[in-house]
Amino acid sequence: MKKTSGDVKMDKAESAVKWAIDAGYRHIDTASIYDTEDEVGKAINKKVAEGAVKREHLFVTTKLWNDAHAREAVVPALRKSLETLNLDYVDLYLIHWPIAQYKNGTYYDVDYLETWEGMIEAKKLGHAKSIGVSNFNQQMLERLISKSSIKPAVLQVEINLNLQQPALREYCRQQNIVVTAYTPFGSVFPNRARSDAPPPRVDDPTLVQIANKYNKTVPQIVLRYLVELNVIPIPKTVTKSRVEQNIDIFDFELTQAERDLLKGYDKNYRTIAAKAWIDSPYYPFEKN
Repeated sequence: MKKTSGDVKMDKAESAVKWAIDAGYRHIDTASIYDTEDEVGKAINKKVAEGAVKREHLFVTTKLWNDAHAREAVVPALRKSLETLNLDYVDLYLIHWPIAQYKNGTYYDVDYLETWEGMIEAKKLGHAKSIGVSNFNQQMLERLISKSSIKPAVLQVEINLNLQQPALREYCRQQNIVVTAYTPFGSVFPNRARSDAPPPRVDDPTLVQIANKYNKTVPQIVLRYLVELNVIPIPKTVTKSRVEQNIDIFDFELTQAERDLLKGYDKNYRTIAAKAWIDSPYYPFEKN
């Protein structure tokens, strides 16, 4: 449940992962495009060397970027990530986006079904214990499952109070696909919210009241709600106190009335719309 992302400075990523492991996190999420794999790997290997954790008790995720979607490019891309991480394998390898794109920004014609065949090869070689996808919609998942002998183990998508994706979550439940939620706080923090973002914010009186009831913070209430939706949230922070707070959500449960209230904030509002790729034939989101 610890995410290291692209706007995290590399030295901070190493510290954050060390703090996360010490706090009890065992799921570490990175990606080649984040440019944090080196620091993430350093932190993991240092903690393993210290005896703080065993490698087999960690669940490390990284992702294939858009410029390596050709079937024959997948395994070399993962091997490069493994070299950067200084790990023998990752526990989960994801197709980051269903869009094939050169480094110069132009698209190239590779179907994600072809990319998936490369992912299957990576799994068979033992480079990844499991494989999955990120930012795929339900139609893409249906097509992938119908055309392949191996189903994605995980779907990683944006899920937060403003974008709860109930239909997609239900489909994944039926298919036994685990759902991981990036950007779990959405627009809760005012400094991260766009001007058109719907409520709530972190100072919302109703959410503050719920948080006070459990002696928690509003972000902890949000994470707890996602966990109760059977979603794995992966919050991103490089602040030690928040790293520790974000995992301290397993000693209480929300009431049905509280869950119903939080459900009401779902407005199908995306924080990460990736509109720069809207003209791609594999753009996965609504185009309105």
